[in-house]
Amino acid sequence: MTSNLLCFNSDKTEFLLLGLKPQLDKIHNPALTLSNGASVCPSPSARNLGFIYDAHLTFSDQTSSLARSCFYHIRDLRLIRTVLDFSTAHIIGTSLVHSKLVYCNSLYFGLPKTQLTRLQHIQNSLARAVVAAPRPSDPVQILKSLHWLKVQERIEYKIISNTYKVLQFSSPHYFRDITTIQPSRSTRSSSLVTLLHPQAQSGLKITNRSFRMRHLTYGTNFLHLFAFLVSRPPQSALLHC
Repeated sequence: MTSNLLCFNSDKTEFLLLGLKPQLDKIHNPALTLSNGASVCPSPSARNLGFIYDAHLTFSDQTSSLARSCFYHIRDLRLIRTVLDFSTAHIIGTSLVHSKLVYCNSLYFGLPKTQLTRLQHIQNSLARAVVAAPRPSDPVQILKSLHWLKVQERIEYKIISNTYKVLQFSSPHYFRDITTIQPSRSTRSSSLVTLLHPQAQSGLKITNRSFRMRHLTYGTNFLHLFAFLVSRPPQSALLHC
């Protein structure tokens, strides 16, 4: 800030310390002291690009905020659903609610089941509102009729899509720089693309939810599709499709 001749506004600035609770407890009086004497204390959570991060990356604040916003729009949609046709209701539900569920949803990977259940409950309520179905109706069949993936499936799909872009187009570069493809061997699985598992360095533990450590079930159909697409030449019609 000093080198760029900018004024630091402590009233509009917040910072966040990320880590496990035993690590954060070792930091005593964690405050930023500025040259003008002002100090900024760490926030329990902070918003970045519309996504709320907390100190332990539990995303509980993000989930609660998302639930309040989504259910607000779902209630409004239910009130006017009788005067809307299906196409209009589908557009409103997708643009106002479903878009919030899929925004940065790859960050939800590895969350506890209770958190994912809350997100799935939002999607189920939205699906019922779009098709004007009663609350006790089965959401699984409704989601299939709308061609909507469940929350967990959508999260896995987003991760695989991002990985495909990294391997095919080397974008974004900060992901490509930490991704290494394992050399192929003459085995039955040699046709599959396998990424090297990163090694822990100097005693540091890489969290299981980080990009380099994420693991998806190989029974998922998306993974088989992803492996097939990567093995195809880039100019194939399937890739363009």
